[in-house]
Amino acid sequence: MTNAISRLSVAFLFLVTAAVSQAFITPAKANPTLVVDIASGRVLHSSQATEPWYPASLTKLLTTYIVLQEIRAGRLTLETPLTVSARAEAEAPSKMGFKPGTVVTVDNALKMMLVKSANDLAVVFAEGVSGSVDAFVERMNQTAQQLGMRDSHFANPNGMPDERQHSSARDLAVLARALLTEFAPYRGYFGIGAVQLGKRLMRNTNGLIGRYPGATGMKTGFICSSGFNVVATAVHGHRELLVVVLGAPTAVQRTIQAAELLDTGFSQRGWGSQTLDSLPVSTATAPPDLRDEICGANRGKYLADDDNAAPVSASVAGSEGISLFAGPRVNGVAAVRGSAPNRLAPRAKTTPIAVFVGATPGDGPDSTAVATAGKGKDAQTSKQAATAKPIAVRKTAKGGRPPREASAFAPVEEDAKIGNAPMALQRAIKPAKGGSTKKASGKAKSAKSGSEKATKSELATAAKPPRRPTAKSQKKPTKASTQPLSLAPPTPPRR
Repeated sequence: MTNAISRLSVAFLFLVTAAVSQAFITPAKANPTLVVDIASGRVLHSSQATEPWYPASLTKLLTTYIVLQEIRAGRLTLETPLTVSARAEAEAPSKMGFKPGTVVTVDNALKMMLVKSANDLAVVFAEGVSGSVDAFVERMNQTAQQLGMRDSHFANPNGMPDERQHSSARDLAVLARALLTEFAPYRGYFGIGAVQLGKRLMRNTNGLIGRYPGATGMKTGFICSSGFNVVATAVHGHRELLVVVLGAPTAVQRTIQAAELLDTGFSQRGWGSQTLDSLPVSTATAPPDLRDEICGANRGKYLADDDNAAPVSASVAGSEGISLFAGPRVNGVAAVRGSAPNRLAPRAKTTPIAVFVGATPGDGPDSTAVATAGKGKDAQTSKQAATAKPIAVRKTAKGGRPPREASAFAPVEEDAKIGNAPMALQRAIKPAKGGSTKKASGKAKSAKSGSEKATKSELATAAKPPRRPTAKSQKKPTKASTQPLSLAPPTPPRR
């Protein structure tokens, strides 16, 4: 009798614990979530994981996968130059805003697309790989089927609103795990904290980077119809987990929820009983449309797909919650939450990676002359979001191009003074010694003193910085320079 009561008590406690845990990490409304162990593929947590959802810019993970396939096949290299077309330039924000004819290498385009979430560069990749966007979309759907993404269909390479485009938390986890396991040397691209193009400083839209201990990267996504999405990875000890959050109401809540889910996964001992393949198939036929809920009359102030646009607290909040798991409690979310509700803690300082246009540094035009999206008030997205027109899922597909008004709110950019902001320059490229800006300003002064009638355009031309010098013994990149930049920790050993 005593043993029976004891067993009932344990069972009751387990059910209560599971219910409280689920309520702690999952909002009441539709909000698919998933936690997966990357090495084993085991599912540690799943909620609505196979429900259809608009992936938004998480689509760019599949675009990246295909680009890396082309590199593996030898049809592309990191130095392959790609040309911006008129169609790419016409894409709605978030974008780099390069003029048609601008050349950018595969390496630089990957960095800018994954950090800035640039829609125009996704089109540049589509046209560079397949010759046209339509042909690339066909390749995307073939690749998705080969990967086992059974809930997915794609209509464009960047995730812009289109009712035909859908995926699921489960499929996005399949894709992310394939990227990390098949292309491990390139995983550093997903964890870059910031990139710098001339005076434009762009921080990663993934709010876990620089906050959550052990965060290694991946990608965010947002359109009004999807809410705020993220695929994120992190390492704790000898374990690396992948988390998917879809449909969060704000970028801040997306980041906090992802951190809570990572804590939940890292706090568990053992492995989940389910795999991605064993998750049940959804009976839903179409994604929910959150447009009114996310971007309607009662929407929040900060609607950019970017935690950088949200308020940041001065200090980090203390530990919250109780331990509900058999393993030691992991509390990485304490480094993410701010000291006030709906705020994030400050990010750790990061050194931006220098990017450039042109086949080599200095070959392309000045970034301010081609990057129209980075000028003036266009970068003030937190102000734009308060009055921006909501995005509707596209109902028609005339010409295969979304309407201009169907744009996601662009991430925040910052001005950076060349020569002052630290840069980690990739491969054989060396930083300019003595400050190239000093030479540029000297040229501008001499031009002005030489002619009082000089026009503003002439002064601007004279003030352009010269090409970045390289080491005397390294005028051209060596074979070593074709190796990908890897910034993330090495993959934990398989068990």
